[in-house]
Amino acid sequence: MPATPPPGKTVPGDLEIARQAVMKPISDIAAAAGVNDEAVEFYGRYKAKIDPAKLMTPARSPGKVVLVSAMSPTPAGEGKSTLTVGLADSLSRAGHKVMIALREPSLGPVLGMKGGATGGGYSQVLPMDEINLHFTGDFHAITSANNALMALVDNHIFQGNELGIDPRRLTFKRVLDMNDRSLREVVIGLGGPAQGVPRQDGFDITVASEIMAVFCLAADLADLRERLGRITFGYTYDRSPVTVADLGVQGALTLLLKEALKPNLVQTIAGTPALVHGGPFANIAHGCNSLIATQTARRLADIVVTEAGFGADLGAEKFMDIKSRVADVAPSAVVLVATVRALKMHGGVAKDNLTAPNVEALAAGVVNLQRHIRNVRKFGIEPVVAINKFGTDTPEELDWLSDWCTAEGVPSAVADVWGRGGGGDGGDELAAKVAEAIDAPHGFKPLYPLEMPVADKIRTIVQEIYGADGVDFSVPALRRLAEIEKNGWSGLPVCMAKTQYSFTDDATRLGAPTGFTVHVRDLIPKTGAGFIVALTGAVMTMPGLPKVPAALRMDVDGAGNPVGLS
Repeated sequence: MPATPPPGKTVPGDLEIARQAVMKPISDIAAAAGVNDEAVEFYGRYKAKIDPAKLMTPARSPGKVVLVSAMSPTPAGEGKSTLTVGLADSLSRAGHKVMIALREPSLGPVLGMKGGATGGGYSQVLPMDEINLHFTGDFHAITSANNALMALVDNHIFQGNELGIDPRRLTFKRVLDMNDRSLREVVIGLGGPAQGVPRQDGFDITVASEIMAVFCLAADLADLRERLGRITFGYTYDRSPVTVADLGVQGALTLLLKEALKPNLVQTIAGTPALVHGGPFANIAHGCNSLIATQTARRLADIVVTEAGFGADLGAEKFMDIKSRVADVAPSAVVLVATVRALKMHGGVAKDNLTAPNVEALAAGVVNLQRHIRNVRKFGIEPVVAINKFGTDTPEELDWLSDWCTAEGVPSAVADVWGRGGGGDGGDELAAKVAEAIDAPHGFKPLYPLEMPVADKIRTIVQEIYGADGVDFSVPALRRLAEIEKNGWSGLPVCMAKTQYSFTDDATRLGAPTGFTVHVRDLIPKTGAGFIVALTGAVMTMPGLPKVPAALRMDVDGAGNPVGLS
């Protein structure tokens, strides 16, 4: 399949492009990436898992990490995954040895608002339909491990409760990889003594589970087992924390996850190897693919292109302050994806009017991108702006944005990797700018020291990254702060749970607002993952489906091929 459409032809839909692409056997992709046969476990012809314990690689310096982030997302679209794939293809085309490290899609957004999450146009990872649906079963394993823990907890309470667990103070929930608002609050154990102990419970989406976070931060199987044991799932009647190790089931949970922990190998349309593994959301979790996939890619490639969810105020900040502290994966370059359409929406234009040329709205909305640029610089790294080109963008708008970046002192490039493919020339200029950034000196540093009190860490994030005047803690959050201090957890980093659409905790406030306060309603210690989640505003850990879910356009044809998956 060519990486670009024939001259004069329009680009077909994502699913059609994916179906027409000629994939290489995954054994060829593995061999080209330098993966020895003993480390490859095949899942059909075009998917495989890599066993890092059996991977034999020559002694070499680990690959450099390129982190792809973005401006604050809007319904107009930014195309961060598409840019990630296209950039990697373009760097490969330029002669660099490259691998991609991406998160796995969650079924909730796939069937809900977003649709697929494997890139788009001629910059996709394949097989897109299988990756977007059940893939190799990793999310099922994580869901099973999470729910097995809660079944074991409730059984322990039912069987006499030797640990003295207070059913009113359980902080762990069951999960489901689906947007299902009806399960946010439930009551279990009804129907008499034989049915368990009645209590209020609820469900989170799988990507918000602490087991997902543990899975994505574990260095290896032994570290996974230790982290699972450290998970605090509730408190006793005397308010002492209770962990998985206290219950003695960390071994069983590790057993359920041991195969899933091996990274998944797939390919792009252009044949670039990609590891797609793990998938926490960035608005309610830490938003990065698995550490083990990133480190595996660094053993195999000179450049690893990865992404962090949503805007740089969420995913990128968490990559820097959480993931980069766990291991040596600090980025050598950061790419901020922006689109003319999204910037015009931040400038006040309604979604229905974004195709009309409007440099004035672009100028009004660029303050959002400006704040993200300045935020990345606070970590000691100079970003590169990737202007993701849409067919409705005018030359005047693209030139204005490029000139603005020049005036801001930030390198930028217009990229057309959706329509012309990273394997074509659509991302060549961007790849050249990123290669320069990788080699440029930088002084990476996290935003705050770990010894800083938790309240001050939160205050630093909301003031330095969001631009807020300050933070307001609810009464329950203040009680939790005291609890965190008492239990010795104050040295953990913070994972903010906040709307992705705004720097504020109000999704309707676009652009770069000032003069606001962020409201923290609760704090949840994730002692296995190793961070404190701060719940702000009305953000939900179990999303709901939109009025018109993407599932309504999905089907299979008579031959069993997917329809409407994009």
